[in-house]
Amino acid sequence: MSDTFQFGSVGTPKSTPKKPGGSVGTIQHLADQGLLAFEIGWVRSVRVSEKTCQTIKEAAVNAGVALSVHAPYYINLNADGKEWPKSRKRLMDAAYYGHLAGATDIVFHPGSYFEEAPEKVLEIAIPRLRECVEELHSKEISVSLRPETMGKGSLLGSLDDTLVMSREIEGVDPCLDFAHLHARAGDGTVNSYDEWSQMLEDYANALGKSALKRLHCHLSGIEYSEKGERKHLMLAESDFDLQALIQALHDHDCAGRILCESPEYMDKDALIVKAAWQKVSAT
Repeated sequence: MSDTFQFGSVGTPKSTPKKPGGSVGTIQHLADQGLLAFEIGWVRSVRVSEKTCQTIKEAAVNAGVALSVHAPYYINLNADGKEWPKSRKRLMDAAYYGHLAGATDIVFHPGSYFEEAPEKVLEIAIPRLRECVEELHSKEISVSLRPETMGKGSLLGSLDDTLVMSREIEGVDPCLDFAHLHARAGDGTVNSYDEWSQMLEDYANALGKSALKRLHCHLSGIEYSEKGERKHLMLAESDFDLQALIQALHDHDCAGRILCESPEYMDKDALIVKAAWQKVSAT
């Protein structure tokens, strides 16, 4: 396991040259900046050929860039019986083609409570997610499915939700979106060293201390209201206390990937986060 973090972007930064473009061009552009992680944003749909996946995989291997996939937004583990097969197909397609492209982690939005209690929703979500993992395993598709922590309290995806899913199903781990965790309560909390430290302790208690070595994280600035997330921002435009988070990650001996989701210039913020990490860890 890694002893440090790899940094990169979710999706293609605006600064990426038009040629060769696409995921291959993004991989090269990030690597040229010393950013060695990339989350492919298949957020609308998964429309990619097996041949293109192979090209992406080769580019990432050659550049030393670790890959993940952000699955389509329209996935809901709590969908009704008619809609669930469509959600399931979106998740499975992201996993299948992501695996072909060399991705190790598939991030997805887990869905909505639809005003039901989290415990009741998890009774529906966990068996569905377990069945997806079992099918992937049977097909020798070795990826981690990562339900993302979400930025609104109405959505399935509290830290506790993702920890329960991960504890119950081998092959599932959280995607910690730090901006979403900060915005979720809508009151400016979860933005201090002590709060991040407590979160990481809860994470280790639920999944084992070794799980802190394979974190998969999203990070950006964020605008929020009392209802939670409104939109992502550049870090410098937000109230997010980056130093507090980085210090907590260092003090809890964390490692893995941190991928920036800032609007348009996510590579710029990724370099800021990388520099902050290097300063604290002296690497």
